[in-house]
Amino acid sequence: METLFILSIALLAGLLMSRVVKVLGLPAVTAYLIAGILIGPFCLGRLGVAGLGFNTLEQVTDLGIISDVAMGFIAFAIGNEFRIAQLKKNGKQATVIGIIQAVAATLLVDAALIAFHFIAPDILSLPAAITLGAIASATAPAATLMVVRQYKAKGPLTDILLPIVALDDAVGLVIFAISFGIAKSLTSGHVDILSVIAEPIIEVTLSLALGFVMGLIFNLIEKLFHSRSKRMSIAITFVLLTVACTKLHFNIGPVHCGFSSLLTCMMLGTVFCNVCDVSEELMDRTDRWTAPLYVLFFVFSGAELDFAVIGDLAIIAAGVVYILARSAGKYYGSLWSSKAVGCDKNIVKYLGITLLPQAGVALGMSVIAQQALGADGAVIRNIVLFSVLIYELVGPTLTKIALTKAGEITPGAKSARGRDDMARNK
Repeated sequence: METLFILSIALLAGLLMSRVVKVLGLPAVTAYLIAGILIGPFCLGRLGVAGLGFNTLEQVTDLGIISDVAMGFIAFAIGNEFRIAQLKKNGKQATVIGIIQAVAATLLVDAALIAFHFIAPDILSLPAAITLGAIASATAPAATLMVVRQYKAKGPLTDILLPIVALDDAVGLVIFAISFGIAKSLTSGHVDILSVIAEPIIEVTLSLALGFVMGLIFNLIEKLFHSRSKRMSIAITFVLLTVACTKLHFNIGPVHCGFSSLLTCMMLGTVFCNVCDVSEELMDRTDRWTAPLYVLFFVFSGAELDFAVIGDLAIIAAGVVYILARSAGKYYGSLWSSKAVGCDKNIVKYLGITLLPQAGVALGMSVIAQQALGADGAVIRNIVLFSVLIYELVGPTLTKIALTKAGEITPGAKSARGRDDMARNK
C-alpha cells in the first residue's frame, strides 16, 4: 500500500508541476525534476509527514527497479534512430563527432582538475581528478530524448543528435574503465593492465552481442502475433527481459564481465527497427505506454538530488571547475569535429549545447568510484551530484533553446501529438 501511495504521489506531483512550468515555457523534464526535488527526502520529506513524498533516500532507492526499466525503454527508443538508411546518411559523421566530443570533454576536465589538484591538494586528489575527467564524457540520453519527443523536433541537428548521444555512452564506458583503472592504480600502487584494457572492451562487446541476439529473437516471436495489443505486449516483454539479462555478472579469471543496460537495449531497438516491417508502429505504441514510466524516472531522479552538497564550498569550487571544463569540452569538441566532417552550419553551431545534460550514467560511474576509492570516492560522488543538479535543471532548457534556434522546434509543436490523436479519433 505504501509503495503504491508513493508512486501515485510522485506521478501526480510531476504532472501538476508540468502545468506550472508550461507557463514559463520550460520543458516537461525540468518540471518532473523539480517535482522530485520538492517531494524528495531533502526537501518536504524532511518534515516526516506521510503523504508529502519520500521521507528517506531509501524509499527512493528501493524503487530503483522502475528507473532501471525506464532507462531500458529510453535506450530502446534511441536504438530506433539507428536505421540503416539514416546511418548511411550521417553514420560516419555521428561516429567521428561522438568520439571526439567525449574525448575532448575528458581531456579538458582532466587538465582543469589536475591543475586544481596542484592548487588545492587537500580538496581534490589526483585519482579523483582523473576519474572525474572520465565521468565528464557521459551525456544523459533520457533528458535529450524527452525534449526531442516533447517538442517534435525534426531536422539535421535532431537526426545526428540522438545517434551521438547513444555512441557517447559506449565511448564513455571505455574511457571511464581506463581512467578509473589508472586512478585505482595510483591509489593502491598496483597496476592491473589486463583489467584496465580488457574489461571495457568486454563489457561493450557483450552488451552489443546480447542486444543483437535479443533483437533477433524478439523479431521472430513478434511474427507469431497479429493484434496490435499483443505485439505491444511482446515489445514491452522483451525490453523487460533484456534489462533483466543485463543484471548478470561473472568473472573470467581476474577480469570482471558485465553488461551495460543502455548499450544492450539500444542494440535491441536497433536490430528490431531494421528487421521488423511494423517496427515504427510498435515503437510509437510502446512510447505511449511508457509515458507514466518516464515521469516517474525523472521525479525519482530529482528526489535523489541532495542540496546539502551546495553547503560545502570546496565541493562547489571543484564542481564549478568541472562544469565549466566539461561544457567547454562538449561544445568545442563537437564544434571542431562537426566542422571537420562537413556538417550543416546549424549542427556546427548548436550541437555542443544539446550535449550538456548529464545524469544517470554519470551518477552510476560515481557510485562505482565511491565504493572503490574510499574518501576520494566520496569527493567524486559529491562533485558529480552538484554538477548533475545544475545540468539537469539547466540542460533540458538549453537543449530546447538550441533546437529552436536551429529551426527544428516550431511554435505549437508541443501539441502536435495531441492534434494527431484527435485526428485519428474522428
